[in-house]
Formats: sequence, C-alpha cells, structure tokens
Amino acid sequence: MRGSGSSTSSTAVTRNTLRQQIADALRDEVLAGRLQPGQEFTVKQIAEQYGVSATPVREALVDLAAQGLLDSDQHRGFKVHQFSVEDYRGMVEARSLIVDGIFRHLQARGSHGVRGQALVSVRRRGEEAARAARGGDLDILIGYDLRFWRELASLVANRYISDFLHRLRVQAWVFAVPHLRADADRAQWLWSGHEELVDAVALGDAAAARAVIGAYNAHALAWADRLER
Repeated sequence: MRGSGSSTSSTAVTRNTLRQQIADALRDEVLAGRLQPGQEFTVKQIAEQYGVSATPVREALVDLAAQGLLDSDQHRGFKVHQFSVEDYRGMVEARSLIVDGIFRHLQARGSHGVRGQALVSVRRRGEEAARAARGGDLDILIGYDLRFWRELASLVANRYISDFLHRLRVQAWVFAVPHLRADADRAQWLWSGHEELVDAVALGDAAAARAVIGAYNAHALAWADRLER
C-alpha cells in the first residue's frame, strides 16, 4: 500500500508541475502576442502542440480562465479574453489603490527604508526593465517588469497582495501588447520609472514613491484616452 501511495503522489506532483509549465507557456504566448485576443483553440490542439495528455492541458486552461486571461465555452473550447479600454482603466485604478496601500504600509514602518540583497535584485530588474522601456523592446520589458513588481511588492506587502497585484499587471499587459506592437511610437508610452521607485523604497520615502506611481498612472490613463481617440 505504501508503494502504491508513493506512486500516486509522484504522479500527482508530475501532473501539477506539467500543468503549471503549460499555463506559464500559454501565458507567455499571449504576452508575446502570438495568441491574439479572441483567438480560439481546444484542449486537443494545445495537447498536440506540446505533445502531452489532455488532462494537464485542461487544468492549465481552467487555471488561466480563472485568472481572467481565457474565456471558456463548453462546446467551442477556449479563447483569449479580449479586454476593453474601459477594462484597462479599471485595472489601472485597482492597481493604483493596491500600490498606494503598499506604500502607506512602507510609511508606517518609519523612515528606515528597505535594505538587503533582495532590494539589490529588485534594482537590477528595474534597471533592465527601464532600459527595455526606453528602447521600446516589449519582449524584454514585459518579463523584467512583471518580475520587478512581484519582487518589489513582496518586500513591503504580504503574499496575497503581491499575488493579486501580479495578476492585475499580467491582465494589463495582455490588453496592452497588441496595441503597443502596432504602434511605431510605443517607446514614448512605455513606463521607465522603475529606478526612481526603487530609490524611494530604499529611502523609505513613501511620499516620493506614491508621486512616482501617480505620474505612472496618469501616463497610463493618457495612453488609454489616446487609444479611444
């Protein structure tokens, strides 16, 4: 019985790992613009594409649907969710409230700021993200930007807040990518204030951090207005 239980546990772990790998790969496909908003596909198609069984694929697709990245149709399979400009404005508002709360928490700690190797790592992510933003390189920017925010939030907020902020940022990128890739002037609309934000966090200057974020959100909303025009 012990051997049977161990085998079952190992199978479950392997399937869960595969499920996560497939979910990550498909999310990257969406963020890279290779899976477009509204594009439809089935479990069978994805399973054949990755050369795996249907079960972990179905589980991965359900996970992505729960994150708001896919829509599920019982008869037609799945499709990439198509966010509207109004959805994007809602994301900007939601993340601004979350980030404001994070930096209020930082302010409550006093003026000592954040130190240590973790902040060095966040700064490196920020430097790479800012460089990619200034160069208009979406492929590099998205990965570094997502890691930057996840690591930064984890320094000053609990895991649940960090995870929720990460989900909002992924959704915002899913909306933005098709529009930005079609825009020859996209570099002027990509935020590159990562280093300023890290400096403020390092100093424990919550007011400066919130000012950087306020300018970032205003810039994002101006871009949304431009899309509608």
